[in-house]
Amino acid sequence: MKTILRLIRFPNLVLIVLSQALAQACLLAEGVNWSKALEPGFLYLTLSTVLIAAAGYIINDYYDVKIDAINKPGRLLIGRKIRRRRAMFAHLILSFIGVAGGLWLSVPVGLINLGAVLLLWGYSARLKKMLLIGNVVISLLSASMLLVVAVYANTLNNITIGYALFALIISLIREIIKDMEDVKGDASFDCRTLPIVAGLRNTKLVLYPLIAIFQAFLIVVILHSRTPLLHDVYMAILVLAPSIWLLLKLIRADRRRDFTFLSNLNKLIMLTGILSMLLVG
Repeated sequence: MKTILRLIRFPNLVLIVLSQALAQACLLAEGVNWSKALEPGFLYLTLSTVLIAAAGYIINDYYDVKIDAINKPGRLLIGRKIRRRRAMFAHLILSFIGVAGGLWLSVPVGLINLGAVLLLWGYSARLKKMLLIGNVVISLLSASMLLVVAVYANTLNNITIGYALFALIISLIREIIKDMEDVKGDASFDCRTLPIVAGLRNTKLVLYPLIAIFQAFLIVVILHSRTPLLHDVYMAILVLAPSIWLLLKLIRADRRRDFTFLSNLNKLIMLTGILSMLLVG
């Protein structure tokens, strides 16, 4: 069981469930209405999203066996603890159930789920090796995780779009940092990631304006007249301040462990940003 939970990145799946539940209960309802997150249809939506995400992690590891043997030898599962054929079968079953569940809810949700499955397959097989394309794909999928909730509820408001934009930018930053972390293994298999093509120094020059845009976005949100004071204070202390720390640490980062730390810090910023939904209403 522990091996399976590691394979499907269980903590990341919990983050997806939390994100969608908060979006449903806090962004698309009056005040904070947890009963909206317990509706059967929404639970099916979240289940389909989680199944597709789990399938995506499996197919990614399936294609990355040789690269992960260099980048993450201690965390290699497929081919060592799980047979490749079983992993592929699990991916197909989870993907099918996820798409079928989405279509059962509505055609638009089903098409979004199908698009996510195809993008995750394409990302794992080829797109992740291409300059910036794989990074953008994952960032768009991160944003769609929130937008699909609005599509299901047939309600799309500015605050939901704002959080989707937050997810897109912070995910793009993290994906580029992860490429800096994995540059050794990626370079051994002809990947064309930004750090390999441009070098670590030039990759930082791409990240600096991205982080600046992210921080500018946060400042706009904090200064917006319609956001509650408690929300603004929370965002300043637990989202904006850590992003400044991220920038300062990035300037001096030059080793794999530095980029691992930055990737984890990035995930923390993502978590605190998502939890701020509780304070929107």
